[in-house]
Amino acid sequence: MKNFIQEGKTLTYANATGSAILSGATVLVGKRLGIAAVDIANAASGALEMDGVFNINKLSTDVVGQGDLLYWDDTNKRLTTTATNNTLAGYAQDAAGNGVTTVNCRINQ
Repeated sequence: MKNFIQEGKTLTYANATGSAILSGATVLVGKRLGIAAVDIANAASGALEMDGVFNINKLSTDVVGQGDLLYWDDTNKRLTTTATNNTLAGYAQDAAGNGVTTVNCRINQ
């Protein structure tokens, strides 16, 4: 197909945050979540994974059921089940109870 560019699973991200982004870090790009595939120096570009299941920090008091919608709290840099003032990130691949600090999230779904 003449107009095919790529599968869209990665995004080349220009880091203008003022600091380096470490591989595995969660990055909010507009209304989508990306996971840094590599270290990205400030003022450099690097790949963000935009599709898949990733183990991401969550609010430890949230009780997450498998399939629950998850939202990115960009202020606290973690997932939550609270939609208000947060960005839809995806859904829980697995359950994660109270006291658990991470959850497996299928991003951008």
